[in-house]
Amino acid sequence: MTPQQRRARSRRLAVVAAAVAASAALASGPGFAAGAGVVRVGDPPAPTPTVPVPAASEPAPAAAEPAVPAPATTAAAEASPTPTPAESPTPTPTPTGTPGTPTEPPGASPAQTPAPSASASPTKAAAPAFGAYLDYGARGVTRIAELSAWLGGSDLRVGHTYLPGDRWHNIEGPAGFLDVWANWRREKDDRMLVLNVPMMERNEEGVSDAEVRRLLKQGADGEFDHHFTALAERLVALKAPDTVIVLGWEMNGITYTHRCGPDPEAWKKYWNRIVTAMRAVPGQEFRFDFTPTRGKDAVPWTECYPGDDTVDIIGMDSYDQPTGLSFDEQVSEPYGLQAHVDFAKSHGKPISYPEWGLFRNGDNSEYMRRMIAWMDEHRPLYNTLTDYCPHGVWQCGQNPRSSEVYRSLLSGRTDEPVTEPTTPAPTTDPSTDPTTPPVTEPTTPPATEPPTTDPTGEPPVNCTPMDLGDWVEYWLGGKLCIRLDWWSRNG
Repeated sequence: MTPQQRRARSRRLAVVAAAVAASAALASGPGFAAGAGVVRVGDPPAPTPTVPVPAASEPAPAAAEPAVPAPATTAAAEASPTPTPAESPTPTPTPTGTPGTPTEPPGASPAQTPAPSASASPTKAAAPAFGAYLDYGARGVTRIAELSAWLGGSDLRVGHTYLPGDRWHNIEGPAGFLDVWANWRREKDDRMLVLNVPMMERNEEGVSDAEVRRLLKQGADGEFDHHFTALAERLVALKAPDTVIVLGWEMNGITYTHRCGPDPEAWKKYWNRIVTAMRAVPGQEFRFDFTPTRGKDAVPWTECYPGDDTVDIIGMDSYDQPTGLSFDEQVSEPYGLQAHVDFAKSHGKPISYPEWGLFRNGDNSEYMRRMIAWMDEHRPLYNTLTDYCPHGVWQCGQNPRSSEVYRSLLSGRTDEPVTEPTTPAPTTDPSTDPTTPPVTEPTTPPATEPPTTDPTGEPPVNCTPMDLGDWVEYWLGGKLCIRLDWWSRNG
């Protein structure tokens, strides 16, 4: 994601707001319930995703919230800070692109077979896997089925979440945090769990380049190996050994402490140590996804590539930015979408889009149509839309035109096989023009609308619940719910 200058401020404000709200509620009584068992403080205007409260059976990580990225603004793109989910640690997108067998997705290696004869017979390949980042906790799992219903029963086979990057304990996968995601993954064999894993603690605290260089050298020397061994053991114990690990994402930017720019060589050695440590855990089947942000950003992402031996997937986070940049330019720019596809092909790796969505150009339905067409053409292993404002289409009401396009094009998609040629089509007679986007006009299919109230008793999407403990909530008559994103709308 982009530089997150506002995240630190948002966390401090969240603490202050929570304290003030709790004091007011305790002094004045229970207030009124917002939904089932929730006391609402204030009535927020526009709908935005909320901060989930982990169920009692699955304690939340000690960290306030996982560092859910907001699209990274490229260093040369725009000076204005990018909005981040810190205001409400909500959705980050899920990918749309994993073929039937995740271990051998189409395009996993460059085509090396001769052009097929006219009689070449096609084989069947499962439709690419897709999903969306809907929330980092248990609520994110619940919403997968709700988004599927809105899409007319589409099979969302990818679940996507983030580990907190505040301290090492949480990067190790604290007890209770990953359980609900692992349970969801185990329910069906063809599902895929995508987990963004920070490479450093204090990952969004504005650590200086000099300090980053020192930390990267420590990592390259193996001082942090044990944290990643602990995470690997945790995932294997949860019976999610095939989790896709998006390690040190958007390393080519300036947002995160785990950035590559200050010392690319040390960064690559550190990546290799982490992968080696996690692969050494018995029973693991992890796939490691190297995912920069689109474009050059602070450093060309190719300078950070750690080598084919420790990379299984080459991903890209790609949002509709900067302002005024057309989709064609996003494809052709240096280190852009086409460069990503070409680089992955040259290294024999499948591609992915762990994060994508709207951004600087607002409700841009053309971007939505073209991006989906791009993924249909290039068949990533998976893709996940970031579904919170301003990037999303289901939990964000700011983008009705793009929402209609997304819903129209993806409604009813299941794991039914699609026809795939066994060998590349002859270059002299292309069957389709890859530069031409679909021309079908979107039509909104009948499907379940996003719930206006949460039938499971969770707070409304405009309201952030405060976890005050069972004793306090008993006397309040429910959970305290407060709007914490007011400052971002006015500042």
